Amino acid sequence: MTSIPPEFLLSSYHYDLPPEYIASTPLLPPEQAKLLVYERATGRITHSSFAHVFDFFPQNALVVLNDTKVIKARLYGYKASGGRVELLIHNPHNLCYFNAQIKGRISQGSMIDLGQGYSCEVLTPPSNLRQVCFHHHQKPLKWEKVLNMLELLGHMPIPPYLKRADTPTDIQTYQSVFAKHPGAIAAPTASLHFSERAKEHLLAHFQHAFLTLHVGAGTFVGVECADIREHPMHAEALFIPEETQRALDRAPYILCVGTTALRGVEHYKRGEALKPCDLFLHPGNPVTHAQALLTNFHLPKSTLIMLVASMVGLQTCLELYKIAIEHKYRFYSYGDGMLIL
Repeated sequence: MTSIPPEFLLSSYHYDLPPEYIASTPLLPPEQAKLLVYERATGRITHSSFAHVFDFFPQNALVVLNDTKVIKARLYGYKASGGRVELLIHNPHNLCYFNAQIKGRISQGSMIDLGQGYSCEVLTPPSNLRQVCFHHHQKPLKWEKVLNMLELLGHMPIPPYLKRADTPTDIQTYQSVFAKHPGAIAAPTASLHFSERAKEHLLAHFQHAFLTLHVGAGTFVGVECADIREHPMHAEALFIPEETQRALDRAPYILCVGTTALRGVEHYKRGEALKPCDLFLHPGNPVTHAQALLTNFHLPKSTLIMLVASMVGLQTCLELYKIAIEHKYRFYSYGDGMLIL
């Protein structure tokens, strides 16, 4: 039996995080968040804050941002038996069919009552992602009408590890100031560190470009394969405007704000611009076109920490996370951040 190199072992991406280091709410103003800056060329580590993040951005950098907008993708409903069901809605499978994660036992063909005349029909057998369609007074709904329904009935899809219900505050704080195009079911969290004032400074003083990657299952569905190379990435909708494509083609230095922006850049630079993004970046498939990444501290055994390892190496990645814990950084979506140069 051939042994799996450590950088491809799922178990290699485990780390122990004290529960109190999980940020359940954001810091306000967001510039208060801590920032760990790691320079790959020298190994130098600097501890700073997001109030000073632009001091570390190279002046010749093209800063690439994801302008996706989080939708109220979490729904609650009831089975015919009266049992409660939770749904997390993903991007459309086509005009009328959608992928969804469903909490609660429910069989194929069942209807879920969502209230106010809305219902959800479960079209496929139990699995991690199930296909569903929506109705209003028995009339099938297409994507635009589903968005209207989610705005009316849905909840902000804050991560389950926060172990709390969403609040009205999350409508603002779990949405990037760059958000423009609805479709994400999770926030591109590195962007959450920017206030309106920081956004204005960035747009005024740095070359910048936007792409839209609708964060979905490809970003946050957990890895379960012992060999991470066998993990199947779910495709996510990606749109890269021609203006952004031209900027990427001529940029001498690319700094991505967030892992989704980075995956979008790498996807485009590898000649896949016209396809949905199913790119899985890890030490065996490293980042080759972007020079810098601004990101948060991610869940153990996630594709996101594997992406970080693809830039700095497995051991350095784990060491940086250890240092962040020692310095009491706040982790995950509402937590502190790291700039890799």
